[in-house]
Amino acid sequence: MVDKMDITIGIIGLGNAGSALAKAFSKKCSVIGYDINPERYNSDNLSTVKLVNSIDELLLNTQTVVLSLPNESSSVEVAADLLMSKESPELIIETSTIGPHTAKEIDAKCKKEGVAFVDAAIGSGVKAMSLGKAVFLVGGNDQDFLLAQSILGLVADSIHHIGETGSGSGLKVINNAVVHSILVVLIEAITMARKLQIPIPTLVDLLKGDDGITRPLLHRIEERILEGDYTGGMSVTNARKDSMLALETAYEYGVPLFAISGSHIPYDIAKDKGLGEKDYASLATLWETWSNVNLSN
Repeated sequence: MVDKMDITIGIIGLGNAGSALAKAFSKKCSVIGYDINPERYNSDNLSTVKLVNSIDELLLNTQTVVLSLPNESSSVEVAADLLMSKESPELIIETSTIGPHTAKEIDAKCKKEGVAFVDAAIGSGVKAMSLGKAVFLVGGNDQDFLLAQSILGLVADSIHHIGETGSGSGLKVINNAVVHSILVVLIEAITMARKLQIPIPTLVDLLKGDDGITRPLLHRIEERILEGDYTGGMSVTNARKDSMLALETAYEYGVPLFAISGSHIPYDIAKDKGLGEKDYASLATLWETWSNVNLSN
């Protein structure tokens, strides 16, 4: 635990996420905040935060800066401003949702100026953040991670060092993509259920079960793809048949499908590639070929 009198943290970007972090940090240490939009200074979360009017003013009081910004261009611009300031920081912790390429770009600029940098993507909601129970997915070299860990630990439930710079942001990008895509699939599914006069709670209970939406992750990813085991199991041919039935049913009942129909395409390709009798987890071999990677352990 770092004593509140021993450290001051600067936070740039005081929207929903930034103000929640500021509130949590302010319970453990002194916090200075800055946002380009002064209207955000009225937030109840910032009652214990010293608010300033510029980046230069913020850097007069702290050498540790946390970024919580709305987009990649803002992150690049603010990082450049920090590095050009008379009092450049010692450590920049990037918690904004950015791509791994942007994290690497900022890190390279920081390294030229002798400034430590990590991308610390947040894997928890705003409520957990405000309570000091954030989950951080961190990318950065070991030395920079250790510096950031002592800061993030003040407001973290857990901190995961994923790997080199960009890996924390990359993991969040992937996780968000999965969650957002699954939501579209689920909306299509409950719409089909409604059309078929199937109670939606019944479908939800089925999907929550062992053979529901976690089975592809726990069985097909962990037990088959990571092990490179595509013998036995449900064949591509049978999975493709089930997929066709879903498409036909949706068409019959007038339900437009975007995610589910798109996911049928790899089954057609796998059939044409001669994978029909293999477990349908063998679809992974298509991506291994296309992307020149090995997905098994």
